[in-house]
Amino acid sequence: MNRNLNASRNLHVVYASDDKFAEILGVSLTSLYENNKDMEQIHVYVLDSKISDTNKKKLESVSTAYNRSSIHWIPAKDISEELHMDVAVDRGSLSQYARLFVSSVLPADLERVLYLDCDIIINQSLDELWNLDMHGKTIAALKDAFSKYYRANINLKPTDIMFNSGVMLIDLKRWKEQKVEKRLLKFIASKNGKIQQGDQGALNAVLSHDTYCFEPRFNSVTIYYDFSYKEMMVYRKPPEFYTEAQVKEATENPVIIHFTTSFLSRRPWIEGCQHRYVGEWMKYKDMSPWKDEQLWEYKSATGVKGIGVKLAGKLPRKLMISVTGIAQAYGRPVMNKIKR
Repeated sequence: MNRNLNASRNLHVVYASDDKFAEILGVSLTSLYENNKDMEQIHVYVLDSKISDTNKKKLESVSTAYNRSSIHWIPAKDISEELHMDVAVDRGSLSQYARLFVSSVLPADLERVLYLDCDIIINQSLDELWNLDMHGKTIAALKDAFSKYYRANINLKPTDIMFNSGVMLIDLKRWKEQKVEKRLLKFIASKNGKIQQGDQGALNAVLSHDTYCFEPRFNSVTIYYDFSYKEMMVYRKPPEFYTEAQVKEATENPVIIHFTTSFLSRRPWIEGCQHRYVGEWMKYKDMSPWKDEQLWEYKSATGVKGIGVKLAGKLPRKLMISVTGIAQAYGRPVMNKIKR
Protein backbone atom coordinates (compact mmCIF):
# COMPACT_ATOMS: atom_id res chain seq x y z
CA MET A 1 0.00 0.00 0.00
CA ASN A 2 1.42 3.37 -1.01
CA ARG A 3 1.56 5.83 1.83
CA ASN A 4 0.03 9.26 1.39
CA LEU A 5 2.91 11.67 0.81
CA ASN A 6 0.94 14.36 2.62
CA ALA A 7 0.36 12.20 5.68
CA SER A 8 1.37 13.62 9.05
CA ARG A 9 3.98 11.76 11.08
CA ASN A 10 3.53 13.90 14.18
CA LEU A 11 1.14 11.96 16.39
CA HIS A 12 -0.88 13.63 19.16
CA VAL A 13 -2.46 11.28 21.72
CA VAL A 14 -4.54 12.13 24.78
CA TYR A 15 -5.36 9.86 27.73
CA ALA A 16 -7.41 10.49 30.86
CA SER A 17 -6.47 8.75 34.10
CA ASP A 18 -6.64 8.78 37.88
CA ASP A 19 -3.99 7.27 40.14
CA LYS A 20 -5.62 3.85 40.29
CA PHE A 21 -5.30 3.40 36.53
CA ALA A 22 -1.80 4.91 36.20
CA GLU A 23 -0.28 1.43 35.88
CA ILE A 24 -2.75 0.50 33.13
CA LEU A 25 -1.93 3.77 31.38
CA GLY A 26 1.77 2.92 31.68
CA VAL A 27 1.32 -0.38 29.88
CA SER A 28 -0.68 1.30 27.12
CA LEU A 29 1.94 4.03 26.79
CA THR A 30 4.69 1.40 26.47
CA SER A 31 2.81 -0.31 23.63
CA LEU A 32 2.24 3.07 21.95
CA TYR A 33 5.93 3.93 21.85
CA GLU A 34 7.07 0.40 21.01
CA ASN A 35 4.85 0.09 17.94
CA ASN A 36 5.19 3.63 16.60
CA LYS A 37 8.92 4.04 16.22
CA ASP A 38 8.23 5.16 12.64
CA MET A 39 6.53 8.33 13.90
CA GLU A 40 8.77 11.40 13.88
CA GLN A 41 7.11 12.91 16.93
CA ILE A 42 4.68 11.52 19.51
CA HIS A 43 3.08 14.08 21.79
CA VAL A 44 1.21 12.60 24.75
CA TYR A 45 -1.26 14.60 26.83
CA VAL A 46 -2.65 13.18 30.07
CA LEU A 47 -5.80 14.60 31.61
CA ASP A 48 -4.65 14.14 35.18
CA SER A 49 -7.14 13.27 37.92
CA LYS A 50 -4.72 13.37 40.86
CA ILE A 51 -2.09 10.90 39.65
CA SER A 52 0.60 10.60 42.34
CA ASP A 53 4.07 12.07 41.84
CA THR A 54 5.51 8.56 42.07
CA ASN A 55 3.38 7.29 39.21
CA LYS A 56 4.01 10.44 37.16
CA LYS A 57 7.76 9.81 37.43
CA LYS A 58 7.26 6.23 36.27
CA LEU A 59 5.19 7.37 33.31
CA GLU A 60 7.77 10.00 32.44
CA SER A 61 10.46 7.32 32.53
CA VAL A 62 8.61 5.43 29.76
CA SER A 63 8.80 8.49 27.49
CA THR A 64 12.47 8.97 28.36
CA ALA A 65 13.28 5.31 27.61
CA TYR A 66 11.98 5.78 24.04
CA ASN A 67 13.59 9.22 23.61
CA ARG A 68 10.19 10.83 23.26
CA SER A 69 9.14 14.27 24.45
CA SER A 70 7.92 14.73 28.00
CA ILE A 71 4.29 14.05 28.81
CA HIS A 72 2.04 17.11 28.88
CA TRP A 73 0.23 16.96 32.23
CA ILE A 74 -3.13 18.72 32.15
CA PRO A 75 -5.21 18.98 35.35
CA ALA A 76 -8.52 17.26 34.65
CA LYS A 77 -11.64 19.36 34.93
CA ASP A 78 -14.20 18.10 37.43
CA ILE A 79 -17.53 17.71 35.64
CA SER A 80 -19.54 18.11 38.86
CA GLU A 81 -17.79 21.38 39.67
CA GLU A 82 -18.21 22.65 36.12
CA LEU A 83 -21.96 22.01 36.18
CA HIS A 84 -22.50 22.71 39.89
CA MET A 85 -24.35 19.43 40.29
CA ASP A 86 -23.68 15.83 41.25
CA VAL A 87 -22.90 13.89 38.08
CA ALA A 88 -23.48 10.14 38.36
CA VAL A 89 -20.78 7.61 37.45
CA ASP A 90 -22.54 5.03 35.30
CA ARG A 91 -19.32 3.36 34.15
CA GLY A 92 -15.63 3.62 35.03
CA SER A 93 -14.76 6.66 37.13
CA LEU A 94 -15.60 10.35 37.09
CA SER A 95 -12.15 11.03 35.60
CA GLN A 96 -13.45 9.85 32.22
CA TYR A 97 -15.61 12.97 31.95
CA ALA A 98 -12.37 14.96 31.62
CA ARG A 99 -12.18 14.09 27.92
CA LEU A 100 -15.31 16.12 27.23
CA PHE A 101 -13.14 19.23 27.67
CA VAL A 102 -10.44 18.34 25.12
CA SER A 103 -11.08 21.42 23.01
CA SER A 104 -10.57 23.85 25.88
CA VAL A 105 -7.57 22.25 27.63
CA LEU A 106 -5.37 21.09 24.74
CA PRO A 107 -3.10 23.51 22.80
CA ALA A 108 -5.22 25.99 20.84
CA ASP A 109 -3.39 25.34 17.56
CA LEU A 110 -3.87 21.56 17.69
CA GLU A 111 -6.28 20.46 14.93
CA ARG A 112 -6.41 16.69 15.38
CA VAL A 113 -5.92 14.40 18.37
CA LEU A 114 -6.36 10.70 19.06
CA TYR A 115 -8.11 9.95 22.34
CA LEU A 116 -7.33 6.55 23.87
CA ASP A 117 -8.71 4.85 26.97
CA CYS A 118 -6.05 3.49 29.32
CA ASP A 119 -7.32 -0.11 28.98
CA ILE A 120 -5.94 -0.60 25.48
CA ILE A 121 -2.69 -1.70 23.91
CA ILE A 122 -1.50 -0.56 20.52
CA ASN A 123 -0.64 -3.62 18.46
CA GLN A 124 0.54 -1.95 15.24
CA SER A 125 1.58 1.44 13.91
CA LEU A 126 -1.11 4.11 14.25
CA ASP A 127 -0.02 5.79 11.02
CA GLU A 128 -3.07 4.61 9.05
CA LEU A 129 -5.56 5.54 11.77
CA TRP A 130 -3.93 8.89 12.49
CA ASN A 131 -4.14 9.92 8.84
CA LEU A 132 -7.64 8.52 8.29
CA ASP A 133 -10.08 10.41 6.06
CA MET A 134 -12.87 11.35 8.49
CA HIS A 135 -15.22 12.36 5.65
CA GLY A 136 -15.97 15.75 7.18
CA LYS A 137 -17.14 14.37 10.52
CA THR A 138 -16.08 15.65 13.94
CA ILE A 139 -14.93 12.25 15.19
CA ALA A 140 -14.13 8.78 13.91
CA ALA A 141 -14.98 5.92 16.25
CA LEU A 142 -16.12 2.29 16.50
CA LYS A 143 -19.77 1.50 15.80
CA ASP A 144 -20.99 -0.16 19.00
CA ALA A 145 -23.38 -3.09 19.26
CA PHE A 146 -26.32 -1.85 21.33
CA SER A 147 -30.02 -2.46 20.85
CA LYS A 148 -32.37 0.27 19.72
CA TYR A 149 -33.73 0.65 23.26
CA TYR A 150 -30.49 2.22 24.50
CA ARG A 151 -30.88 4.96 21.93
CA ALA A 152 -34.24 6.10 23.27
CA ASN A 153 -32.68 6.90 26.66
CA ILE A 154 -30.31 9.45 25.10
CA ASN A 155 -32.81 10.99 22.67
CA LEU A 156 -31.65 9.07 19.58
CA LYS A 157 -33.70 7.34 16.91
CA PRO A 158 -33.72 3.50 16.73
CA THR A 159 -31.21 3.36 13.87
CA ASP A 160 -28.93 6.23 14.89
CA ILE A 161 -25.24 5.42 15.35
CA MET A 162 -23.98 4.47 18.80
CA PHE A 163 -20.22 4.33 19.16
CA ASN A 164 -17.59 3.19 21.63
CA SER A 165 -15.76 6.27 22.89
CA GLY A 166 -12.61 4.45 24.04
CA VAL A 167 -10.83 5.25 20.78
CA MET A 168 -11.78 8.54 19.13
CA LEU A 169 -9.98 10.36 16.36
CA ILE A 170 -11.06 13.96 16.92
CA ASP A 171 -11.10 16.89 14.53
CA LEU A 172 -10.56 19.58 17.17
CA LYS A 173 -11.15 22.44 14.76
CA ARG A 174 -14.59 21.12 13.83
CA TRP A 175 -15.28 20.19 17.49
CA LYS A 176 -14.86 23.86 18.36
CA GLU A 177 -16.84 25.09 15.34
CA GLN A 178 -19.73 22.81 16.26
CA LYS A 179 -19.56 23.92 19.92
CA VAL A 180 -19.47 20.28 21.01
CA GLU A 181 -18.24 20.99 24.54
CA LYS A 182 -21.08 23.42 25.22
CA ARG A 183 -23.62 20.97 23.78
CA LEU A 184 -22.26 18.11 25.91
CA LEU A 185 -22.57 20.13 29.11
CA LYS A 186 -26.06 21.26 28.15
CA PHE A 187 -27.14 17.66 27.54
CA ILE A 188 -25.71 16.42 30.85
CA ALA A 189 -27.43 19.25 32.71
CA SER A 190 -30.74 18.47 30.98
CA LYS A 191 -30.52 14.93 32.39
CA ASN A 192 -29.65 16.22 35.87
CA GLY A 193 -26.26 14.53 35.68
CA LYS A 194 -27.73 11.03 35.32
CA ILE A 195 -26.96 9.59 31.91
CA GLN A 196 -27.00 6.07 30.58
CA GLN A 197 -23.33 5.06 30.12
CA GLY A 198 -22.17 8.32 31.62
CA ASP A 199 -19.79 10.39 29.49
CA GLN A 200 -20.02 7.91 26.61
CA GLY A 201 -23.80 8.31 26.60
CA ALA A 202 -23.43 12.09 26.41
CA LEU A 203 -20.93 11.83 23.56
CA ASN A 204 -23.29 9.55 21.64
CA ALA A 205 -26.25 11.86 22.19
CA VAL A 206 -24.37 14.87 20.81
CA LEU A 207 -22.17 13.27 18.12
CA SER A 208 -24.21 10.35 16.76
CA HIS A 209 -24.88 12.18 13.50
CA ASP A 210 -21.36 13.58 13.29
CA THR A 211 -19.37 10.34 13.55
CA TYR A 212 -17.47 8.41 10.89
CA CYS A 213 -17.38 4.72 11.81
CA PHE A 214 -13.93 3.29 11.14
CA GLU A 215 -13.11 -0.41 10.71
CA PRO A 216 -13.33 -2.46 13.93
CA ARG A 217 -9.64 -3.44 13.70
CA PHE A 218 -8.92 0.07 15.01
CA ASN A 219 -10.76 -0.72 18.27
CA SER A 220 -10.96 -4.49 18.78
CA VAL A 221 -13.17 -4.79 21.87
CA THR A 222 -13.55 -7.76 24.22
CA ILE A 223 -17.03 -8.73 23.06
CA TYR A 224 -15.48 -9.84 19.74
CA TYR A 225 -13.51 -12.49 21.64
CA ASP A 226 -16.12 -13.59 24.18
CA PHE A 227 -18.82 -14.32 21.59
CA SER A 228 -19.04 -15.72 18.10
CA TYR A 229 -20.49 -13.27 15.57
CA LYS A 230 -23.89 -14.96 15.63
CA GLU A 231 -23.90 -15.05 19.43
CA MET A 232 -23.05 -11.35 19.54
CA MET A 233 -26.02 -10.51 17.33
CA VAL A 234 -28.33 -12.50 19.63
CA TYR A 235 -26.80 -11.03 22.78
CA ARG A 236 -26.61 -7.35 21.78
CA LYS A 237 -29.30 -7.14 19.04
CA PRO A 238 -27.83 -4.10 17.21
CA PRO A 239 -30.12 -2.68 14.50
CA GLU A 240 -27.12 -2.47 12.12
CA PHE A 241 -23.53 -3.59 12.51
CA TYR A 242 -20.23 -4.52 10.88
CA THR A 243 -19.99 -7.67 8.75
CA GLU A 244 -18.74 -10.94 10.16
CA ALA A 245 -15.64 -10.66 7.96
CA GLN A 246 -14.81 -7.22 9.40
CA VAL A 247 -15.11 -8.46 12.97
CA LYS A 248 -12.97 -11.51 12.17
CA GLU A 249 -10.29 -9.20 10.73
CA ALA A 250 -10.49 -7.14 13.92
CA THR A 251 -9.67 -10.17 16.06
CA GLU A 252 -6.98 -11.60 13.80
CA ASN A 253 -5.23 -8.37 12.79
CA PRO A 254 -6.06 -5.71 15.40
CA VAL A 255 -4.36 -2.34 15.32
CA ILE A 256 -5.71 -1.53 18.78
CA ILE A 257 -6.83 -4.12 21.34
CA HIS A 258 -9.34 -2.72 23.81
CA PHE A 259 -9.83 -4.73 27.01
CA THR A 260 -13.38 -3.62 27.73
CA THR A 261 -15.41 -5.05 30.61
CA SER A 262 -17.38 -8.26 30.10
CA PHE A 263 -19.28 -10.57 32.39
CA LEU A 264 -17.76 -13.55 30.55
CA SER A 265 -14.10 -12.66 31.06
CA ARG A 266 -11.55 -10.79 33.13
CA ARG A 267 -9.25 -7.98 32.09
CA PRO A 268 -5.51 -8.72 31.72
CA TRP A 269 -4.36 -6.91 34.87
CA ILE A 270 -6.72 -9.08 36.94
CA GLU A 271 -5.82 -12.61 38.01
CA GLY A 272 -7.22 -15.36 35.81
CA CYS A 273 -7.63 -13.43 32.53
CA GLN A 274 -7.90 -15.71 29.49
CA HIS A 275 -8.29 -13.11 26.73
CA ARG A 276 -6.63 -14.16 23.47
CA TYR A 277 -4.20 -11.26 23.76
CA VAL A 278 -3.49 -11.34 27.51
CA GLY A 279 0.06 -12.41 26.62
CA GLU A 280 0.53 -9.23 24.60
CA TRP A 281 -0.63 -7.07 27.51
CA MET A 282 1.73 -8.93 29.85
CA LYS A 283 4.58 -8.41 27.38
CA TYR A 284 4.20 -4.64 27.60
CA LYS A 285 3.71 -4.76 31.36
CA ASP A 286 7.05 -6.58 31.63
CA MET A 287 8.64 -3.81 29.57
CA SER A 288 7.17 -1.10 31.82
CA PRO A 289 8.18 0.29 35.24
CA TRP A 290 5.34 -1.79 36.70
CA LYS A 291 6.84 -5.14 35.66
CA ASP A 292 7.19 -6.30 39.28
CA GLU A 293 3.69 -5.27 40.37
CA GLN A 294 1.28 -8.08 41.23
CA LEU A 295 -1.86 -8.59 39.17
CA TRP A 296 -5.02 -7.29 40.77
CA GLU A 297 -7.04 -9.69 42.89
CA TYR A 298 -10.19 -10.95 41.21
CA LYS A 299 -13.36 -9.86 43.00
CA SER A 300 -16.61 -11.41 41.86
CA ALA A 301 -19.64 -9.22 41.26
CA THR A 302 -21.99 -8.75 44.20
CA GLY A 303 -25.69 -8.02 44.63
CA VAL A 304 -28.22 -8.62 41.86
CA LYS A 305 -25.50 -8.49 39.19
CA GLY A 306 -23.45 -11.10 41.02
CA ILE A 307 -26.43 -13.43 41.34
CA GLY A 308 -27.22 -13.00 37.65
CA VAL A 309 -23.65 -13.79 36.58
CA LYS A 310 -23.58 -16.93 38.72
CA LEU A 311 -26.92 -18.15 37.36
CA ALA A 312 -25.86 -17.44 33.78
CA GLY A 313 -22.74 -19.51 34.32
CA LYS A 314 -24.82 -22.57 35.13
CA LEU A 315 -26.88 -22.45 31.92
CA PRO A 316 -26.05 -24.24 28.65
CA ARG A 317 -24.19 -21.85 26.31
CA LYS A 318 -27.01 -21.30 23.81
CA LEU A 319 -29.61 -20.72 26.53
CA MET A 320 -27.21 -18.46 28.43
CA ILE A 321 -26.74 -16.26 25.35
CA SER A 322 -30.51 -16.00 24.84
CA VAL A 323 -31.31 -15.22 28.49
CA THR A 324 -28.51 -12.72 29.03
CA GLY A 325 -29.33 -11.20 25.65
CA ILE A 326 -32.82 -10.35 26.88
CA ALA A 327 -31.33 -8.70 29.97
CA GLN A 328 -28.75 -6.85 27.88
CA ALA A 329 -30.92 -5.67 24.99
CA TYR A 330 -34.14 -4.95 26.92
CA GLY A 331 -33.59 -5.14 30.67
CA ARG A 332 -30.64 -2.79 31.05
CA PRO A 333 -32.06 0.10 29.01
CA VAL A 334 -35.40 -0.23 30.85
CA MET A 335 -33.60 -0.12 34.22
CA ASN A 336 -31.56 2.85 33.04
CA LYS A 337 -34.76 4.65 32.12
CA ILE A 338 -36.34 3.89 35.51
CA LYS A 339 -33.25 5.12 37.39
CA ARG A 340 -33.42 8.43 35.59
